[in-house]
Amino acid sequence: MQRTQAMTSVQPDWENFYPRPISEKTPFFSKDGRLYDCLFAQQLNRELLEHLFSTADRLRAVTQKKDGADYVSALLSDKRAMLYFVQPSTRTFMSFLNACHILGIKTSEIRDTTTSSEVKGETPEDTVRTFSSYVDMIIMRHPAPGFVEKTAWLMNRTGRPVPIVNGGSGKDQHPTQALLDMYTLHRSFGGELDGKHIVMVGDLKRGRTVRSLSYLMKNYKNVSLSFVSPRQFCMEPDILEFLKRHNIPFTETEDFKGVMKSADAIYMTRIQDEHDKSGESKAVDYSPFHFRKEHLDLIKKTCVILHPLPRRHEIEVTVDDDPRAVFWRQERNGMWARAALMAYIFGVDGKIR
Repeated sequence: MQRTQAMTSVQPDWENFYPRPISEKTPFFSKDGRLYDCLFAQQLNRELLEHLFSTADRLRAVTQKKDGADYVSALLSDKRAMLYFVQPSTRTFMSFLNACHILGIKTSEIRDTTTSSEVKGETPEDTVRTFSSYVDMIIMRHPAPGFVEKTAWLMNRTGRPVPIVNGGSGKDQHPTQALLDMYTLHRSFGGELDGKHIVMVGDLKRGRTVRSLSYLMKNYKNVSLSFVSPRQFCMEPDILEFLKRHNIPFTETEDFKGVMKSADAIYMTRIQDEHDKSGESKAVDYSPFHFRKEHLDLIKKTCVILHPLPRRHEIEVTVDDDPRAVFWRQERNGMWARAALMAYIFGVDGKIR
């Protein structure tokens, strides 16, 4: 592929590049008019989302039979990917790993920096650049906000750029989670996502999944949001300003029961106490923000309940048997959505029939 002018032009130093609006930065992470590095939820417009949804649907259908699965697994059998996950993960790691296997991509992994040369003093930037000598894609989860973006920026300045896919960056972005969340909503509502009322519940201040999902709301018409959280963990101002700029109505409340009755989708999250600095989560009574079996009688018959998982106590296990609880389907959707994304990045999406 030919590199775009934006990627080949002289780029400013990282300190000058990073604060720029994302709308200005996205051309640096594209090639030939297509997504190259998947770093931000804002890169996913409605046209691309619907294309990825249809690609994921085709993948599911084609691979149901062995000949179809064998065909798909040969599409990218010449590619290798590194899964660099230095932050704990079960679902994101497993879904990316198996998405690679569906497409025939061979994988390597590092899940603990104590097994790499970083313990010898190598910088994380040099570690990641080392990966590019051996693989064709790097899928990353990193605790430092902005580091995945910095990696893509660095790779695009080298003579051997490789696509970088953000599997979770600090508390700021988790674009592929937002992709699979929208894919789950798409399948739940038969593709009719306009006009929905979506309720997001929990630790909204520190939850990167709800941040990324909120960014995608700009792609749909007449969507409204309700943010339900303890006041200590309400949604941060940058997301609220984004919604205001795009004329997306929202409310903030601590009254979960009051808003669940009108919800088309309820997106539950857990307390993100891994981000605690002084045990602040222990001072919060989180029980008013739990979804219980009795709430099933209050919500719409067509409402769906999502959760990015893992859960603790915020959804009672007895809720799982209700057909409106789609979070286990949501988890599996992640594998197909991520496989569709990788097929698109490598340009084989059109070969999936």
